[in-house]
Amino acid sequence: MSIPLSVLDLAPISRGQTPGESIAASVALAQRAEQSGYRRVWYAEHHNMPTIASSATSVLIAHVAAHTSSIRLGAGGVMLPNHSPLTIAEQFGTLEAVHPGRIDLGLGRAPGSDQNTVYALRRDPRSADRFPQDVLELQGYLAGETRVPGVDAVPGKGTNVPLYILGSSMFGATLAAALGLPYAFASHFAPAMLEPAVEAYRREFKPSAQLDRPYVIAGVNAVAADSREAAEEAVTAARRRLAVGLFGRGRQMSDDEAQLLLDGGAGLHVDTMLTHTAVGTPAEVREYLTGFAREADADELIVAHQFPGVEGRLRSVELTAEAMQTVPA
Repeated sequence: MSIPLSVLDLAPISRGQTPGESIAASVALAQRAEQSGYRRVWYAEHHNMPTIASSATSVLIAHVAAHTSSIRLGAGGVMLPNHSPLTIAEQFGTLEAVHPGRIDLGLGRAPGSDQNTVYALRRDPRSADRFPQDVLELQGYLAGETRVPGVDAVPGKGTNVPLYILGSSMFGATLAAALGLPYAFASHFAPAMLEPAVEAYRREFKPSAQLDRPYVIAGVNAVAADSREAAEEAVTAARRRLAVGLFGRGRQMSDDEAQLLLDGGAGLHVDTMLTHTAVGTPAEVREYLTGFAREADADELIVAHQFPGVEGRLRSVELTAEAMQTVPA
């Protein structure tokens, strides 16, 4: 592929589906992505969300890695303020030991949860303020150059699992630039600051042991289908699912109830999240993604396939890859 493609998988739990079935679908998605030539699959840490099964990110990665053979797998990302750097170094060091050369570690500083969940995680509300220092501490453990005297990550020490900074604001952009790390922008759900953040990152980037030049991964949604009509139907269903996940307060809702949420104000929020979404046939998706990659000044696209059903999502993964393979270098 002339524009490298990756997948962001939220391990969605659809209506009537169990978490086990959701995780089995994530395995199938990673296998299809591997067959289709995607570079990596990332899983996002979320807590207390009944529609997302990727809360225990490292455990999910281990399971998927055992059922694939070559595709890179990682966190997109671990919300580092929820954890100690040593714990994450040990977890991802273990993954690297078992699946060498296949593990990524994306890091975010958002809580990924509400205040009650923050309490349940035993998280210090001020821990986000220590994010830059915690990234450096984690990096030290993985490089075998600990910043805490007498403490090493085992497994983890010397694995140099590659780090990525995730963000949707100028903070992540400037931090990634200062540390010489790749930058992944969450434009698949928070598009507002995409262009200024990427511009600042590229302008301020300082080379590091991990990376000698800036590298930008931009998030984008895709709903690819064999017909325009099927893709548009899937987008309608995806909007309802997002409305329920964000505003349904943990309730299962019918399509009519979800539509009432959208009509009552949730629609504006959902549509803002879906600003960058490729919808339609492979040719239409190809046209959109190539234009978006230029607009975002991206080196790689990480695609959240918003198709609501498992088979439709797998087909979207396949069609998008086939479409982008025809893009001239």
